Amino acid sequence: MAPSDDLSDATAAGIAARIRGRSLSPVEVLDATIERIERLNPTINAVVFKDYDGARRNARRAEQQVMRGDPLGPLHGVPVVLKDCFDFKPGWITTFGGVRALKGYVASHYCMFAERIEKAGAVLVGKTNAPTFGFRGTTDNALFGPTRNPFNLAKNAGGSSGGSAAAVAAGMLTLAEGTDGGGSIRIPASWCGVYGYKASFGRVPVTARPNAVAHASPFIFEGPITRTVEDAALALTALAGYDARDPFALDEHVDFRPAVDRSIKGMRIAYTRDYGIFPVDPRVVAVVDRALHAFEEAGAHVVEARLDIPHTQQELSDVWCRMIVPANLQALELFKAEGIDIIKDHPKDLPSELHHWLEIGRSMTVDRLNRDQAMRTDIYDAFRKVFETHDLLVSPTLACLPVDNRDDGNTVGPSEIEGQAIDPLIGWCMTYLVNYVGHPAASIPAGLTEDNLPVGMQIVGRRYADADVLAASAAFERLRPWRDSYSLCRGEGWPGCEPPIPQPHP
Repeated sequence: MAPSDDLSDATAAGIAARIRGRSLSPVEVLDATIERIERLNPTINAVVFKDYDGARRNARRAEQQVMRGDPLGPLHGVPVVLKDCFDFKPGWITTFGGVRALKGYVASHYCMFAERIEKAGAVLVGKTNAPTFGFRGTTDNALFGPTRNPFNLAKNAGGSSGGSAAAVAAGMLTLAEGTDGGGSIRIPASWCGVYGYKASFGRVPVTARPNAVAHASPFIFEGPITRTVEDAALALTALAGYDARDPFALDEHVDFRPAVDRSIKGMRIAYTRDYGIFPVDPRVVAVVDRALHAFEEAGAHVVEARLDIPHTQQELSDVWCRMIVPANLQALELFKAEGIDIIKDHPKDLPSELHHWLEIGRSMTVDRLNRDQAMRTDIYDAFRKVFETHDLLVSPTLACLPVDNRDDGNTVGPSEIEGQAIDPLIGWCMTYLVNYVGHPAASIPAGLTEDNLPVGMQIVGRRYADADVLAASAAFERLRPWRDSYSLCRGEGWPGCEPPIPQPHP
């Protein structure tokens, strides 16, 4: 096989095709990936766990399979990283988002993403930074510190899959795992200028135990973060399909790659700048307003839509926090049963905001739970009414631009936008509404502000209409390609460039 050339601009689909064609070696691809991680990661702080020895063994095995003419998976030999939160590979350390008491905690099982991505032939390299228990839309924690945004190193990468999005934007890898309980794939994709895809609920099974149904409240997902729509469609095809361990898994397997070439002529697209409830930075709105014309150029019909949401954004972000906190309480109890009592013995490992919501979670009543689910149903009805007459719903992904990193391990989002108070954990994320309803959604790079900060555009489809979201995303990418923007993430002359961030509390 020929040695690898510069792969910093390569795609997962392109690498896999060249490996199958024997013009590129899995070992050389991995070596190039490791070189980029070692060169760029000290500045960005995206990859927090590395298994280079295991990855090299798997890359050598992948190369032998190619040379023998064995059947190859769609991602054969492509390096991939997992997120360091509720994401597992046997033998790998899992700190659940930089919890210091868990810095040596070793997983004994696979998450679905890791299991299926390896079956598709990918080579897992390591794990990426995340906030503690994924409980916010930024990436920072007491163990590893913040992940820097490759477009401006003074800014945060977003969260909770911020390390994955930053690694992909910087060209360390072509494909990374994200998980999404309130926007954690789409939020960092927006701030890092990459493509983040969250499938319809049930499309990619979730096999977390001991609670097999917990990921339905709110709907929680695993999915790909990539630089191209084609790579996301390739990864989704590998990840999707029935698994009996998930009681909500869809009993079908779909090849999503043809959707990338589909026309969207005649599609009916509803556009909302704010869902009628969010304050939004005008700089964000300006970028998305301009980007929207690409759909019209592709032959779609775009109209402004009004969603009938009878609750404030503050009420709804509180609902999300109350819904997601039981999973964190359960995790803490499981660690306690294993002899790691984080609340009692390591309380400073958790940020104060998480402690606040854990206390609320412990005292929640059945009446409160029922009222929260009724509010969630109101959101479902509001989306349902839009999709009675439209194929897609488009909006800004987030209400603000990337925030500055802090040096205390506790970076959060803004507390106010356009004079309105918002929850700094999740209130500025127009993504969590989709986790209430389970529809497919993507964040696509809409463009850059005048000071070269990425802005994401969220594309939401009807339930199970993943192909529509991918088709619209690909049509936009053809008309408004964003690949040239990654020239700002090369590692030389980065805006805000300075020595690597010190770890806040080693």
